[in-house]
Amino acid sequence: MKSHSTNRGSVLISKPYLSAVWVYLACAFRYGSDDLDVIGLSFRKDIWVKRIQIYPVVGTNPANTPMQEALLKKCGDQGHPFTFTIDTNLPCSVGLQPAPEDAGKSCGVDYEVKAYIAKEADDPDEKISKKDTCRLIIRKIQFAPGKVGAGPKADISKNFMMSDKPVHLEASIEKELYFHGDPIPVHVKINNETTKVVKKIKITVEQTTEVLLYQSDKYSKTVLTEEFAEEIKGESTLEKTFTVIPLLSNNKEKRGLAVDGRLKDEDTNLASTTIIRPGMDKGMQGIMVSYKIKVNLLVSSGGLLGGLTAHCLRIHPPPSPHDSALCRKDIGHYVLCPPISSNFAQRLMKSRTTFHRPQSTA
Repeated sequence: MKSHSTNRGSVLISKPYLSAVWVYLACAFRYGSDDLDVIGLSFRKDIWVKRIQIYPVVGTNPANTPMQEALLKKCGDQGHPFTFTIDTNLPCSVGLQPAPEDAGKSCGVDYEVKAYIAKEADDPDEKISKKDTCRLIIRKIQFAPGKVGAGPKADISKNFMMSDKPVHLEASIEKELYFHGDPIPVHVKINNETTKVVKKIKITVEQTTEVLLYQSDKYSKTVLTEEFAEEIKGESTLEKTFTVIPLLSNNKEKRGLAVDGRLKDEDTNLASTTIIRPGMDKGMQGIMVSYKIKVNLLVSSGGLLGGLTAHCLRIHPPPSPHDSALCRKDIGHYVLCPPISSNFAQRLMKSRTTFHRPQSTA
């Protein structure tokens, strides 16, 4: 398995009057609004930063990708490609959903590509004008692994007062991993040996979010709750599969819900499950996300048999051949992905940025 992935792009530069052009890629964790920076506090922590000089050209660049070739063909001699090698152990893009009334950037992990004109790569005394800077937010997402393990199974038994026999509940899911938007079939087995009547089956999907960098904060939010009216009389059994589909569209108002990194003109989904691989530093992941399914039984006398929990993974499906041609997918199923759509290259050509510094009159 590779320990790094590659991110490539191109910059259009108006060559006259320039001394040097740099490109940097930064992975950062944001936990406060930019408006608060005026009081001298920084609410952004850089997790990983890398800078390269693209003009004048230094050294040799690796072979260009088909997308870079298409961009350079449009840009002509003013186009300059760049390539970053990125450690795949870096976190994926994820943010905490703000409330509808909240303004500004939300808390989360993001990736920014910035091209700028400067004499040095990172001189704190050099002031870089905004007109000499071009920024692009990209996102790093996680694709499904090639092999998917069997789904979890859990069971529980409970005795009620004045009854010497229990109710047995068993719940399982077919596999441990489901793609975003896919239905999740939950298989339920009930053996009611008591005289009580089970009135309903309640299935809940919870998202657990652990914020690691700025404080130790762990909390859970319900992303789906469904009740099924299934009557199981005393001394009878039931075996049935219930289907649930947790979606972000049903949780738009929930503040603090973890979502995949959002791009400017695109919608997103519930955050993917964080998968910790060997060699990864858990503390540098910024935000960790997991999911669990709970099954409860509502009994006629008001009793509740539940707390049965099965953990599952939510993740992106492998990229289509079209998307694979637009972005480089690492063997470890991690990717740095620009805002890709079917006409991404055409839109990028129309909105390209030219770096141009006015000629001095001195």
